[in-house]
Amino acid sequence: MFLILFFRAYLAIQRNPVFEVMQIPATAIDRWVGFQPWTLGLYLSLWVYTALPVALQPDLRQLVRYCAHISAMCLLALAVFFLWPTSVSDAVGPRGGGGLFAAMYAVDDAGNACPSLHVAASVFSFLWLRAMLADVGAPRWLALINACWCVGICYSTLATKQHLLIDVLAGAALGLAGGWWTVRASRSSKQRVQ
Repeated sequence: MFLILFFRAYLAIQRNPVFEVMQIPATAIDRWVGFQPWTLGLYLSLWVYTALPVALQPDLRQLVRYCAHISAMCLLALAVFFLWPTSVSDAVGPRGGGGLFAAMYAVDDAGNACPSLHVAASVFSFLWLRAMLADVGAPRWLALINACWCVGICYSTLATKQHLLIDVLAGAALGLAGGWWTVRASRSSKQRVQ
């Protein structure tokens, strides 16, 4: 239910900005990273990646806590999108790819760009997965897969031309702040219960 309400608000803010939309400028790195259609799979894998911390929560209390924390981060991003609408449409350069790309661009325009919520959710999930893997003594190769998957999703936001470097850095900062704080708060709460 939260996802449905979130995406309704996300798309309403994107398609009906109340304030003037700021165009995020491209950097040299954005120009260097060209359009790479092969990264679409990584971009879309966000939905699997962010589902993992939800699926792997050890109990209902932790699940509710996790959902509340990631929801708070998403609501903060919505507030930023409402108060400071941004777009990358003038700076990303040519986008193409047809098929799935056309469908993705029709649903998720180049608005609500900064911070990249795709990146924020990936980094947030990375931190939670890292903590969960450490808690169960998982092998290091799983930690490496976790890190590579997160980096791959972040890179794909540039390579699919959905975001620019400024959006990625802002999204990473939001995800790091939210993830670090909530993982720490969750661990403190677990220690008090034990």
